[in-house]
Amino acid sequence: MTHHSPRRSHTAVWVLVTILLAVAVGGTLAVPIYARSTPALGSFPFFYWYQLLLVPVVAILAGIAYLLTRSPDREAASRADASGGPR
Repeated sequence: MTHHSPRRSHTAVWVLVTILLAVAVGGTLAVPIYARSTPALGSFPFFYWYQLLLVPVVAILAGIAYLLTRSPDREAASRADASGGPR
């Protein structure tokens, strides 16, 4: 019986995932960028609306990173399981 190791994704995909997640974390940790009150959006200072805007942006970036790291083999297997196909 031979054992095949799972195929690794291309290095470029992992570099892109790293950049996406670094942007998400860096935007949150770079406090001097958003530690100010102007420009205000309505009655919200910049500090608050930047953080509120960052929540969906980080979610989108993390979702893209997740989709990039999914293995095509696992995706095909999950579709077969959902349709009741053979394992």
